[in-house]
Amino acid sequence: MKTILVTGGAGFIGSCFVRRLVSRSNIRLINLDKLTYAGNPDSLPDDENHELVVGDIGDSSLVRDLLQRHQPQAVVNFAAESHVDRSIDGPMTFVETNVLGTCRLLEEVRNFWNGLNESSNEAFRFLHVSTDEVYGSLGDTGLFTELTAYAPNSPYSASKAASDHFVRAWHHTYGLPVLLTNCSNNYGPYQFPEKLIPLMILNAVEGRPLPVYGDGLNVRDWLYVEDHCEAIETVLTRGVVGECYNIGGNTERTNIDIVKTICRAVDRYCPDLPHTPCDSLITYVKDRPGHDRRYAIDASKLRDDLNWVPNTDFSTGIETTVRWYLDHSDWVERVQSGNYRRQRLGLE
Repeated sequence: MKTILVTGGAGFIGSCFVRRLVSRSNIRLINLDKLTYAGNPDSLPDDENHELVVGDIGDSSLVRDLLQRHQPQAVVNFAAESHVDRSIDGPMTFVETNVLGTCRLLEEVRNFWNGLNESSNEAFRFLHVSTDEVYGSLGDTGLFTELTAYAPNSPYSASKAASDHFVRAWHHTYGLPVLLTNCSNNYGPYQFPEKLIPLMILNAVEGRPLPVYGDGLNVRDWLYVEDHCEAIETVLTRGVVGECYNIGGNTERTNIDIVKTICRAVDRYCPDLPHTPCDSLITYVKDRPGHDRRYAIDASKLRDDLNWVPNTDFSTGIETTVRWYLDHSDWVERVQSGNYRRQRLGLE
């Protein structure tokens, strides 16, 4: 049985990766997650091939113990603070987790890898999951490639850029067999409700304002989370050591277009809401500091080298996502009320 240590596997993307792999009889997943506000055990499967360990990637002794006890063949690092607005309000948390935490994790993984026998040493992989936000902001044309210079503009993207650089440094300096992925904006089921798409779905249903930054014309490339996790697995199994792969959904949309698409879907699924049409709830608010204008991914390297393309078109993905939030009110209520955290802390 192959063992993979997944860090941050109770978050939105990490939990999708865990759910995807855990049903396979030949894979065991050790899931190290700090269970901050975004880490939700309710998003994880109850399966004998999955073990959730509550802890921090910056806890060197814990990471060392997990590596020695479970002898994983790969480490996939999803662990990160990841919300731009939160990074503006409290940047040092992002430095602690995304920079220092990643460095401590790398060092423990390097020491573990050095102690493996020759065949295990050659087969081992460390995959670091990152973001297209490290590249900064695009103009009206062009795409981010793997050769685009880093130009982060928020504390979040700066912390992720730093972690990417350290991962590369551990490869080039120490030979650690690393892989890097940089993805565009993810969406799909189980996403924490402060993010754009679930926030708009839930606010639309509840008749709350739909806040849109600035003029709403900021552009993002949207990637369905299941496609992202399939791409990560593809890179983990077939990617070339030391290489970076951009993962995109080939779906550029303005923020206001996203919000209006969600409104139409909610109107269709919930025609009896007293406040329809839901786009009447759209409220333009002051733009956030350092708001990048446009992101767009060139994922041709992943397509040409590893034969991966996204399977989910945006219309299908957004319909599935809206329907999921409408059908999973219990999950939503536990997140919004905080019960998912109180239960973990033994307060309910």
